[in-house]
Amino acid sequence: MNLQKTYTVDEAQKVLKNYCAYQERCHKEVKAKLKDMKMIPEAIDKIIVALIEHNYLNEERFAKAFVNGKFRIKKWGRNRLIRELKYREVSKYAINIALKEIDEEEYYLVLDELIKKRIHQVKENNSFKKKKKVADYLSYRGWESNLIYEKLNQYL
Repeated sequence: MNLQKTYTVDEAQKVLKNYCAYQERCHKEVKAKLKDMKMIPEAIDKIIVALIEHNYLNEERFAKAFVNGKFRIKKWGRNRLIRELKYREVSKYAINIALKEIDEEEYYLVLDELIKKRIHQVKENNSFKKKKKVADYLSYRGWESNLIYEKLNQYL
């Protein structure tokens, strides 16, 4: 027998306030959490509106935190950042604002550092194959192919 706790709107809102206060969340995560709590669509909408009004939920702030973290820690490129934010149903407007937070100079330095590091890691004698392996790796991490090849041609 499956006994799942039921929540009133106020109880669910309190749970979600803590959920959002712990770390930045996107609307999709909050909606999923409320659905897991078996809330009805009207209650979900009411709670999300309340969270936005009380600034617990802010798409722009989420996008900025996401971009900052994934770029600095995981060293993702713009393409991967955009893809992941779109997957989380973040608006194009919020995505563009968040991407502006990345310093151009730092972006190129990170790419440069990743390329140098990857070139040393790839054990391949054929320079074309080596270039392709490095490019594929960076491409997967969301770096723009024109930037990848521009930099790769300086080193290989």
